Amino acid sequence: MLKTEVLIVGAGPVGLFTVFELGLLGIKAEVVESLDLPGGQCSMLYPDKPIYDIPAIPMISGEKLVEQLMEQLAPFDPSIHLGQEVQTLERGNDGRFAVTTSGGLEIDAGAVIIAGGLGSFQPRPLRIKQAGDLEGHSLFYAVTDREPFRDKKVAVLGGGDSALDWAIELSEIASEVTLLHRRDEFRAAPASVAKFQGMCESDPSRHRIRIGRLDAVENEGSAVKAITIKPFGDGEAERFECDAMLAFFGLKPNLGPMGEWGLELESRNIKVDPVSMTTNIEGVFAIGDVSTYTNKKKLILTGFHEGAVAAYSAQKYLYPDVKQSVQYTTTSSALQERLGVRDE
Repeated sequence: MLKTEVLIVGAGPVGLFTVFELGLLGIKAEVVESLDLPGGQCSMLYPDKPIYDIPAIPMISGEKLVEQLMEQLAPFDPSIHLGQEVQTLERGNDGRFAVTTSGGLEIDAGAVIIAGGLGSFQPRPLRIKQAGDLEGHSLFYAVTDREPFRDKKVAVLGGGDSALDWAIELSEIASEVTLLHRRDEFRAAPASVAKFQGMCESDPSRHRIRIGRLDAVENEGSAVKAITIKPFGDGEAERFECDAMLAFFGLKPNLGPMGEWGLELESRNIKVDPVSMTTNIEGVFAIGDVSTYTNKKKLILTGFHEGAVAAYSAQKYLYPDVKQSVQYTTTSSALQERLGVRDE
């Protein structure tokens, strides 16, 4: 049984920053994350996408933001339990929480802060009969390493940022990249669309865009061999040899077990008091995209603010007799000692 002052559910940017805020208050946190790496959506969906609305940072990639958040919280040395989903949460008579995870971890937590984004994310699958054979071998819903696609003939399905970003990225190393979308209007950034369209015009033998539907997939066991694309209307179907398919139809959020904890929900979000980020369960707080209240703005900036509020609220819940005061890292010797930057 692992015992902690605060359990944070979710290691996205907001959850990571909340570790830091708790650390400044002298409170130790454990973190449970369902993904295999910290960073949430920034790591899984947008590692290379620029972010422009972090205060005082004109531009930063999602991956770099996560790296710097991890560096910032390092003085507080939290344990981040990756690849585990929180399954059950029960509040005891003493006000503490018994928590279990999908990995068999049992946690005794004084307070719980849910920073799980919109819950766990699942890719919208490609609905073909061979999907079960191909997934993870020649059909992929996410990419973390481009090298396996070097010198391959790749089909990218979708019209959003992920589809265009990877079509452009893989064009540098793949022998062919075919982008298939159901509409001639793309959801991706116009600059990305224009860039790939330019590649298609300059080298049509290696880069192409097709508007239509996936009509057939040819495979041998787990290996895709070719796809047939059928345009809408009276156009002729086209067959392309193919070594790999990347399907980017978006991710669907799923609250999963959190939906069974007795939390008050509104449209799959957890209702909170914005003054304290408290849920309807005393000692449980919710921050970031998973939380909702009147006039909520789903921004990373908002989540960072909510993390600071939740940290103070958790302190008050755990230690009601402690007199709370705001200290500043620029002047507080206590905070500087906790950060390890105090000059003797």
